[in-house]
Amino acid sequence: MGAGYATAFEPYHVQIATYRVSPQGWPPGLQMRVAILSDFHAHPRCMGEAELAAVVATTNALEPDLTVLLGDYGSQSAGPVPIETVARILGGLKAPRGVFAIQGNHDWGDDREARRLGRGPTRAERALREAGLTFIENAAVRLDLPVPLWLAGLESEVTPGAPSNPEPFDQHRLSMLTRVLDPVPTGDPVILLAHEPDIFALDLDPRVVLTLSGHTHGGQIRIFGWSPWIPSRYGLRYAYGHIVERGRDLVVSAGLGSHFLAGRPVRLGVPPEIVVVALGPETGVPS
Repeated sequence: MGAGYATAFEPYHVQIATYRVSPQGWPPGLQMRVAILSDFHAHPRCMGEAELAAVVATTNALEPDLTVLLGDYGSQSAGPVPIETVARILGGLKAPRGVFAIQGNHDWGDDREARRLGRGPTRAERALREAGLTFIENAAVRLDLPVPLWLAGLESEVTPGAPSNPEPFDQHRLSMLTRVLDPVPTGDPVILLAHEPDIFALDLDPRVVLTLSGHTHGGQIRIFGWSPWIPSRYGLRYAYGHIVERGRDLVVSAGLGSHFLAGRPVRLGVPPEIVVVALGPETGVPS
């Protein structure tokens, strides 16, 4: 695979990645399909309006029970698709148990005014809410199911106010998660949405049975499982896919959009993807 493939083919061909996961603490017998969309970086040259609309149509056709959006909606290259347009298109997503969104590091990075003020809402958050999407950053909601199951969204690591040194930063993240989970009864399982996957390395609350993340793009260039750069303190450990540690489950999406190199989108060995996670036993009670 050469440079032409990496810039002219792979960034434009969205795949569907499917995982079957039966987390510890999952409600017995419950089957559920979750669609994950992340890292759109919407730009006319890659993941433009037509491509976004196609992602929405494909995701809806997969008939997930729940769809989650994990952040980084706009492109950082010149001439991006306006975030309001991105939000309007994503407003067409449908799922019987809801469509929920958080934001990523670039949603803060793209908003100079929010950074100057040191607080949100960011432009991305406002656009998502105005498009009718349910925004759950630093919040937890019980899903409309016959058994207890919660969905929680955590703020991005770059949200203003976080400490810069690793140890206090990790404690800050855990403290924030504790506040987010405050309404969740003891023993109720939680699916956690966290744009960056690094929180998975920490001693998470046992109610969190599954963590869903993006951010890494799977490395965006991936050769025999190796990537030259991963935006994570843990390198390849949380770069991509289904990771199980200490009996806990994490799924990291490679995302949909691409960062540009020399003015062109590039992906190699890790194509853009819609992720579907089939949760629970292969035979059980559908949600």
